[in-house]
Amino acid sequence: MSAIRIDDLTKRYGEVLANDGISFDVDSGEIFGYLGPNGAGKTTTIRLLLGLIKPTSGTATILGTDIRDRRALTERKADVGYLPDSIGVEERLTGRQVLDYFARMRGDERRDELLELFHPPLEKPVETYSHGNIRMLGIVQAFMHDPEIAILDEPTSGLDPLKQDRLHQFLERERDAGKTIFFSSHVLSEVQRVCDRVGIIREGELVALEDIDALLERSGKRVWVHLAEPVDEARFATDEMIDLEIVDSAVQFTYTGEYNALIDHLGEFDIANVEITDPQLDEIFKHYYGEGTPMERTDGEPARGG
Repeated sequence: MSAIRIDDLTKRYGEVLANDGISFDVDSGEIFGYLGPNGAGKTTTIRLLLGLIKPTSGTATILGTDIRDRRALTERKADVGYLPDSIGVEERLTGRQVLDYFARMRGDERRDELLELFHPPLEKPVETYSHGNIRMLGIVQAFMHDPEIAILDEPTSGLDPLKQDRLHQFLERERDAGKTIFFSSHVLSEVQRVCDRVGIIREGELVALEDIDALLERSGKRVWVHLAEPVDEARFATDEMIDLEIVDSAVQFTYTGEYNALIDHLGEFDIANVEITDPQLDEIFKHYYGEGTPMERTDGEPARGG
């Protein structure tokens, strides 16, 4: 049975379609990345899955429970961990009091284990926390009752690189233990690193749903070529070259054609050096959204919302 099954899920706010007939499954025991820019509809999907808002049409099941059945979904939430953008607690409480509150509702079988990995200052009021400390507290509360499935909204936001790496390793161990992880992200590198599959949402519509490896393969190869002398673009370019850039004798592009044909074509030129690699997801994403999509702010922090 799929951990999550989404069937023609639609949410309309007036004339705005936040989710437009979305359908896909998330398998048990996989890490699924839900990728899209600010305002694409990611958080709407999450809120629908958790029963926080009602669908306009269509439905979904989470661990076999229909999201339209409010009583059954409330009972099922004992098996679900949720990390929202904001954990929404009284900020005058200390971190320990916050965890005690969630423990009374759902249990805390794994609290001590998680606090060894993530270290929010438990004796301090939440109102004094940095964004990273709030995130660590949220991670602990999301997993401390040992849920079957975890739904995470931008889980690494505010974490330093060490804590990000620690979270990635933790999620991989959870997946290997049979747990299901569904998370939305603007951080393309983390999706490429830890996810088994990725769904890309654009303006409320699902525009791609693929294994990470298949997505990379379908999206071609990134090619850098250093020629012995400058080359004319009209002579060098082929229809299979995307995002071709030529500066004097340096050439880079994404190649979507057959690789033997590329090698034959390059053989017509005097090449000093060549490098062929898989494209990064941010380059792939550009082909779905075009240039200038606000995936990340210029200071490197992920954009918010979605």
